[in-house]
Amino acid sequence: MVAMNRRTARTLPVLVALAAATACTGKNAVNQGVNGSLGYLGGDQATTWIAPAHRSAVDGVTGSLLDGSAFNLSQWRGHVVVVNFWGSWCGPCTQEVPALEAVYRDNEKNGVEFLGVDIKESPASAESFLRAHHVTYPNLSDPSNLIALRFHGLPPNATPTTVVLDREGRIAARHSGSILFTYLHDLVARAVAEPT
Repeated sequence: MVAMNRRTARTLPVLVALAAATACTGKNAVNQGVNGSLGYLGGDQATTWIAPAHRSAVDGVTGSLLDGSAFNLSQWRGHVVVVNFWGSWCGPCTQEVPALEAVYRDNEKNGVEFLGVDIKESPASAESFLRAHHVTYPNLSDPSNLIALRFHGLPPNATPTTVVLDREGRIAARHSGSILFTYLHDLVARAVAEPT
């Protein structure tokens, strides 16, 4: 019985440390209200790549771009497309803007398209954010956050989330949370390199 107590005494601090680490980095909801009304799920920084045979198509993504023009994602079939779900109220979204814009500019010549999906806010707030951060790729306004429902199989699971679509309009990859330049650059390069 004494040996059992010693083992328990040695194991208990490890279990407590694991529980604390899980609480800080778990995949559950992180509720950060903004003005008491906006909560979002914090990303876990996981990147998932899907083999072509297991990809789900994204259909029915339409809406109004922040410049007022109509948009239909299907017009970009035949192109690799990066879709970023964001909001100006989201701190990690602000951190990733330079990486998104840099990868967009680096890949325009390769026919890669970028689309931002601004969620849970007014178009005026989104436009102000885009101007302040010099974002040049198109952005949809989605105050009700309904566009994410069109992403079956591997939907956005955090704010921000970045999804890479292959040339057939299928989800090839998803990154949950703020994405770094190197991760996004590599995901786009991998999608572009796939045979057509």
